[in-house]
Amino acid sequence: MPVDAFRLEPKDEHPHQPDASVNFNESVYTNAFDPAQRVGGWMRLGNRVNEGYAELSVCLYLPDGRVACQFLRPAIAKNDRFDAGGLRYDVVEPFRRVDMRYDGELMLLDDPELLRTPEAMFARAKKVSGSVRWEHTGHAPMHGGEPTSADVPTMYGRDFSRGHFNQHTRAKGVITVGEQSWTIDGAGWRDHSWGPRYWQVIHYYRLFIANFDDGRALMLLKIADRSGHARRVGVLLVDGRYEDIVDLDVVTDWSARQDPARIRLGVRTARRAAQIEGEIITVAPLRNRRRVDDETLVSRIAEGFTRFTWDGAVGYGMTEYIERIEDGHPVGYPL
Repeated sequence: MPVDAFRLEPKDEHPHQPDASVNFNESVYTNAFDPAQRVGGWMRLGNRVNEGYAELSVCLYLPDGRVACQFLRPAIAKNDRFDAGGLRYDVVEPFRRVDMRYDGELMLLDDPELLRTPEAMFARAKKVSGSVRWEHTGHAPMHGGEPTSADVPTMYGRDFSRGHFNQHTRAKGVITVGEQSWTIDGAGWRDHSWGPRYWQVIHYYRLFIANFDDGRALMLLKIADRSGHARRVGVLLVDGRYEDIVDLDVVTDWSARQDPARIRLGVRTARRAAQIEGEIITVAPLRNRRRVDDETLVSRIAEGFTRFTWDGAVGYGMTEYIERIEDGHPVGYPL
């Protein structure tokens, strides 16, 4: 995609003026992983100001396979900051450094399978105090922005965001869950999007994000619509520069619960071809529901902490599979 296909300015790091759409959403997301300890996670705050609340998500993957998490809808009245429910995101230096922190209660899950039944999880999960402090410093260029013409899609599509940008980062900080703490010294990724959003407009997609121990990184997305048409977008980070992909093949090995377990990626840019494999260490099986007239639309969101390998280099990051559930099954399975 030509660089001039997107407009991105330092002011885009901050909240945008909401339009009149009832489902206007402005979202900030960060993830961070420490490869030595195999610990990390992700946090997201999505301001749905026209609906009067924010979507708060914190999901931490602990070294022993447990998950510590929180999902809330704190009330908001303005889209002037990213700060709700104990989760806060600050832009320290546009395009260079952002901080994200959480202070509040966490649900500590010995078995992440409890995430499949949120009602039971909220009622039965062990509750502990928690805090997260992450400092993200960019070690890659900014990627994306707001399209400069109507025929250019955003990363996930115009029906999911008006603008979207992202960046790989160095990540440092501390995770505290109850009486345990882990110091994070690793890498991560962040993104920021704004515009009308319903999760259910995504028929299905597969997203892969990772940083490798040799300084390379990836962000790869395959997204398909109901007709079966799929877009393949993303980047490889090599020698400090992003290379936009021109092709992407995804092969998934599935678990008995129809969650992704292992993946094999074939990637091409204008400069190279790459074969990348991933093994999902811990999957957090989430869902999102929306009521439309007399029908409840359901999407599954499988969030997998993943170990990747690329030409002998090892990387850690996320595998995210989102798809509608129809007739009790994910529409993208077994694709």
